[in-house]
Amino acid sequence: MNQRLEEQIKTYIKMREERCLSEFASKSEDGLRKLAEPDDIRSRYSRDCDRIIHTHAYSRYIDKTQVFFAVDNDHITHRVLHVQLVSKIARTIGRALKLNEDLIEAISLGHDIGHVPFGHIGEDVLSELCKKNNIGCFAHNAQSVQFLDVIEDRNLTLQVLDGILCHNGEQPKQELVPNDGKDWDDFDKEFNAITTKNINDCVPMTLEGCVVRFSDIIAYLGRDIQDAIEIGLIESVDIPTDCKELIGISDLDNKEEMNRTIINKLIIDLIEHSYGCNYISYSRDISDCVKDLLDFNNKSIYRNKKLLADKDRIEIMYDTHYNFFLDALENKRHESRIYRDFVDLSKNNPQGWIDDKYLDKSNNAEKVRDY
Repeated sequence: MNQRLEEQIKTYIKMREERCLSEFASKSEDGLRKLAEPDDIRSRYSRDCDRIIHTHAYSRYIDKTQVFFAVDNDHITHRVLHVQLVSKIARTIGRALKLNEDLIEAISLGHDIGHVPFGHIGEDVLSELCKKNNIGCFAHNAQSVQFLDVIEDRNLTLQVLDGILCHNGEQPKQELVPNDGKDWDDFDKEFNAITTKNINDCVPMTLEGCVVRFSDIIAYLGRDIQDAIEIGLIESVDIPTDCKELIGISDLDNKEEMNRTIINKLIIDLIEHSYGCNYISYSRDISDCVKDLLDFNNKSIYRNKKLLADKDRIEIMYDTHYNFFLDALENKRHESRIYRDFVDLSKNNPQGWIDDKYLDKSNNAEKVRDY
């Protein structure tokens, strides 16, 4: 592209952001990379979206289910669908609040890359194995950063990586105020607090990151109920009556309509109580309802005895694989799959995609965790 046209496009993107975005939005020119590089016709955050989609880690979304596993049903939610739902919901909210949709999309698409098979059970089991091998805790949000920033080293902006690291919404809030002003040192401290001490309460540095954190819950809250009804784990009558009345699903029997209504109600409430503000917030009633629904999901779905019945088997599988591959590395058995599919794929290899600095600095236990 000729230089004059490229400059015109860059100027247009900058002017459009200045005219259309809120004073509280993160502007593309604020995107901070560890290694400076020339801009192209894409905004910095749009470029990050493309980089995330083209990672090997992103392609592994496809086979991971969201909550339910070993279920013979093609219609339950997979991770790849969940991140698309989060992106759609977050961009809807961000557009209404005049925020940066490119930043929102990048955070959304990358936020769950670090999830392991078998959902939260798998995450808990792998975390215990990490502790036994003296490499700290395992948390999927930190692992997402590990893949994107360390193993594949895509030189993403601080704002995107921070949003991914701080997306964890297991403990819902009524309101989030961005923890702005962070630098790379602050980011590293939060990452280390999560992976060494399991302190996982960091707040995003941008409003866009806060929107994604709320949208993550909005995306899975009703959808997990829909999936649980789909496979016969719960019935609609089990949902707390007060929540059904407040959200407006008391008279609905159709599980898809229930999910749509939950999503719409939460989106509208969030926009109404966040518009023109330097924070993202629900109303008190809706915030309490979200917490009640999450409690219901935890008790009736995520910790349902039928799901937990496979925990012992999952622990055995993880333990067997972890120790098998650790032994292969320690004894340099190069015929093992961990060499073929991971360790031998440095960027010096024509088929490689793993950063050499990672391979040099990580120990065997860390390599097995990441593999």
